[in-house]
Amino acid sequence: MSNLHEEDSLGKAYDAKLMKRLIGYARPHRFWVALCVLLLLVMTVSNLARPYLMKIAIDNHMTAFSQPMMQVSKTQPNVVLTVHGASYARVQDLPTSTKVSGTLYELLPIGQRTALIAAPAKEFYTAGHLAPLFGTPTISHNAVRIGNTTYPTSWIARKNLASVYRYDQTGMLWLGGIYLALILFGGILNYIQTYILQWTVQRIIFRIRTDIFTHVQGLSIAFFDRNPVGRLVTRVMNDTQTLNDMYANLMVNVFNDLFLLIGIILVMLNLNVKLALIAFVAIPLIAIASIIYRRVARESYRQVRVRLARINAMLAENLSGMRIIQIFHREVPMFQNFLAINQDHLNASWRELKANAVFRPSMDLIEDLTLALLIWFGGGAAISHTVNFGTLYAIITYVGQFFQPINDMTEKYNILQSAMASSERIFLLLDTEERIEEPLNPVALPKMRGEIEFDHVWFAYQGEDWVLRDVSFHVSPGQTVAFVGATGAGKSSILNILSRLYEIQKGSIRIDGIDIRTLPLATLRSHVAMVLQDVFLFTGDIASNIRLNREDLSDQAIEKVLKQVNAGPFIEALPLGIHEPVMERGATLSYGQRQLIAFARALAFDPRILVLDEATANIDTETEIVIQDALTNLMKDRTTLVVAHRLSTIQHADQIIVLHKGKIREHGTHQQLLQTGGLYQTLYELQYKDQWDSGVSTELVHEA
Repeated sequence: MSNLHEEDSLGKAYDAKLMKRLIGYARPHRFWVALCVLLLLVMTVSNLARPYLMKIAIDNHMTAFSQPMMQVSKTQPNVVLTVHGASYARVQDLPTSTKVSGTLYELLPIGQRTALIAAPAKEFYTAGHLAPLFGTPTISHNAVRIGNTTYPTSWIARKNLASVYRYDQTGMLWLGGIYLALILFGGILNYIQTYILQWTVQRIIFRIRTDIFTHVQGLSIAFFDRNPVGRLVTRVMNDTQTLNDMYANLMVNVFNDLFLLIGIILVMLNLNVKLALIAFVAIPLIAIASIIYRRVARESYRQVRVRLARINAMLAENLSGMRIIQIFHREVPMFQNFLAINQDHLNASWRELKANAVFRPSMDLIEDLTLALLIWFGGGAAISHTVNFGTLYAIITYVGQFFQPINDMTEKYNILQSAMASSERIFLLLDTEERIEEPLNPVALPKMRGEIEFDHVWFAYQGEDWVLRDVSFHVSPGQTVAFVGATGAGKSSILNILSRLYEIQKGSIRIDGIDIRTLPLATLRSHVAMVLQDVFLFTGDIASNIRLNREDLSDQAIEKVLKQVNAGPFIEALPLGIHEPVMERGATLSYGQRQLIAFARALAFDPRILVLDEATANIDTETEIVIQDALTNLMKDRTTLVVAHRLSTIQHADQIIVLHKGKIREHGTHQQLLQTGGLYQTLYELQYKDQWDSGVSTELVHEA
């Protein structure tokens, strides 16, 4: 199995240089990113406020009936009780600047009655509440005895207590309204933030995909010779999708986690330092578990990615070669190979699953232990009234929120690893500068005549493994020149370097006396049309395959060029004519039909130079007659370079050049080369012998 598709190296789990480049793509959208971060900050404040509101509701209203009160003026907004002309407000509701001293008061239910007990403020600061600390009260007419102390008491009528209940009910309604408003407000902000974030992320991914596609289009054909198409498609689709996940889940949401953790720590410390420090005991345990998980998860994740790449590679290979597999009845062996690779992937996935299965429960265990400690210490403090119940409830709620981003770490860590690996491959592709360079000082070519001259051209696809060696020839405008020779002689290479699909190493190629390296690529290639043996048709319809996105080419013009290349009869037989759907690579059309469409495509672009690379190979005699007639129209008034194995198709060429091992060995017309008795005559006789052995008529040799 080839390793071309494997991802054996994931690089670093976090690479600052790669992250800097990824952030660079987000920089044009920095305003929207900043807005998302700001919205997250507001949402975090909203989320943190909810447990705090519950704390206020519990401490200030649900359990606040017996909270210490202070006598205040009637104009005080937080008056809870008015009795015998005196107004009372709870100490916790007064402004923090209020000086609390002298006598404080507490409402104490005793049987069916309620007493308003007066006591020095220092006793409240010591005990929090009087009754629970000092035991069961003893009642007298205007006093209550608790323990050894007698406190002055006023008995409150039930109707006077209505203001107390009303005050708490009103407070609860306000808090409930604020809580509901926070939920709605947070939901609206979440929708806006998600919408802006996803819009921003999609614009970023759009630009990355555009950059990759544009860059790949500019790379030389040599690059595509060495890199599988599947790998490049993976870069454009799969790797950019991985970056999409990174931008959507990490770019902004990491701030959400950061804001949430910092906010929880600050609020917990503000509520109760002792309980907060008890909760923070879990932080070292979390750090240790995270470090261990990161080391184990990284290796298991790498193994899963490598084995998944092998599965994808084998699937692509088997699906592409399914015809061969079925013809040679190799389904069972191929299935066994796939089964082994699939089992390997299953084992690696199981190792990754075990790492996650240990980490998440360990986080849950640490969270549960933290909650148990809080209940142990906080519960006792709440019973003794040194900690309010609402404060304990809020801290327990905040601890649950504290562990939420930590529990999400596994998913985000995997996303980060994938993003680093994908970005490394994407930037490696974007940094590839294997392209045909545009001339620094381009020369204008207002009108091309079609004169071609190769001047001592040397060319190699790799290093100095020369495919063409010191090749020189001249083609006059309008001439037809054919290239013949054995496989590997360099025929197709001449056609490829004419359009600068590859760059020559030595010598020069001139068109109309101008070195092609000084012409803009667009100008050069707009005057050269190539028809290959393996015709490539895009998914769409026949018209779009001829038009190739040229909006100025009308349907009438397309129908005209189809008729000129003798494709009219088969097009008219199609139900939708030129708008007949074409499947990938033209699978629904015959070879001859695809070839005629390729001729029409070349003719539609009206080139001055026509290149035919074995365009009439592998077709039957009847189709060849149609195509030869089409070629006559196509080659008229154009300089034509032809590569053909069928020597009978090039007998009327103005010049035939015979190549052998990258060198020109002979050149002349068909008759001249046959009379010379050299390599061309040998090739011709070998082909004639093949035709004779195949039962083909020998009339061609008599005509020669």
